Amino acid sequence: MRPYEMSLTEAADAIRARRLSPVELVDSVLERIDRTEPHLRAYAAVDAERARSAARAAERDIAADRYRGPLHGIPMGLKDLIDVAGTATSAGSRVRADHRAHRDSTVATRLAAAGAVLLGKTHTHEFAYGLTTPQTHNAWDPGRVAGGSSGGSAVAVAAGSATFALGTDTGGSIRVPAALNGVVGLKPTYGLVPRHGVTSLSWSLDHVGPITRTVEDAALVLTALAGYDPRDPASLAAPAADYRPTTGTDLSGLRIGVPSSYYFDHVDPEVETAVRHAVDQLRTLGAHLVDVEIPMARYVQATHWGLMVPEATAYHERTLRTVPDLYEADVRVLLEAGELMTAGDYLRAQRSRTLMRDAWDRLLREVDVIAAPAVPATAVRAGQETITWADGSVESVSDAYVRLSSPANITGVPALCLPVGHDTAGLPIGMQLLGRPLGESVLLRVGHAYEQTRPARELARAA
Repeated sequence: MRPYEMSLTEAADAIRARRLSPVELVDSVLERIDRTEPHLRAYAAVDAERARSAARAAERDIAADRYRGPLHGIPMGLKDLIDVAGTATSAGSRVRADHRAHRDSTVATRLAAAGAVLLGKTHTHEFAYGLTTPQTHNAWDPGRVAGGSSGGSAVAVAAGSATFALGTDTGGSIRVPAALNGVVGLKPTYGLVPRHGVTSLSWSLDHVGPITRTVEDAALVLTALAGYDPRDPASLAAPAADYRPTTGTDLSGLRIGVPSSYYFDHVDPEVETAVRHAVDQLRTLGAHLVDVEIPMARYVQATHWGLMVPEATAYHERTLRTVPDLYEADVRVLLEAGELMTAGDYLRAQRSRTLMRDAWDRLLREVDVIAAPAVPATAVRAGQETITWADGSVESVSDAYVRLSSPANITGVPALCLPVGHDTAGLPIGMQLLGRPLGESVLLRVGHAYEQTRPARELARAA
């Protein structure tokens, strides 16, 4: 196995045992970037000199017995919304063409303290306001969308051009590209990972989380990221935790909720089959399956848009009026639509969210985890704007991709996406596990147990 093919856990074990040096790993990943970037375009910018310098420093520290933990010497990509001092944070937009960060974001500070090596910034849909990341191509089929808005991060991890990456998730922007590229994506509980220094889309829906090749890798990154930061008003004072899951596969006693409504409505048959097969696998591991009804399902889309659109418009109020032509057309029309929404609309969405959170809280007292599709369809072809379902109904691609992921943003519950197979075209299918607030350990335990029953993962075939 070449170094760039290693999972984070494998690379960390090899570095700790001195079988692999950070320099060898970073050089391997940088060479992989050179090979994959011309046709995948995962990165907005790569700083190879900085990465090699950091790898040499990590090698010296480890040789001197100053090993910092499993992220030490591991190469990563950061979504181009996340500030790193002295580097550009363009947010994928001409509006930010001249912006350079003056200080690190909290997550960049924590990853640097853990010894991770920054490769560069990964592409995002402009200001994270979209579900396709048009600059980037799917790692399994470059003629298809990468998913968004953290498409660059997911493609980099799937292609082996980053050992792990960070994304942000406002309505599914970690989980959608993770599902479409066959990697693991974790949206933590709202407030668990601080967002200070991260460009906002919608402050009450935004989350930061890891994209990795395995569930165990996601747990290692979350352990480094989680923790209180007073500079984020939503930050939770949760105690420090080690999220690494146990190695066993016994899920006896766990109750897995299987939705009888909403999550399997208007879903591609191949996606449904793969997810139900994965759920059956959880049952063979000892979990008890429970049919559950998703509360207030008819209000999900209206609530999500009623919160996100006015909050995004408020954030962009000044530049939307001074430099509107610098926005791409799809983002500009959404921002302008936000100016037409009334305070009453926003307050009704807030009330709906409160009722939805209460209903989900009651639901998650009945089960430990909910298992469902992450997205209703695999990656569509680039430029495709709609999906036509078997009953003849037509849905926009963005609405389809966000439909199954946005409930976790509205309610703030943690959600883990992991690959559970491929369709007949060879495209990845993702399953989503949703849990109680601050229930990441349970999600990671379930995901890791399932993952251990699967064949060894593979890098994306197009890479």
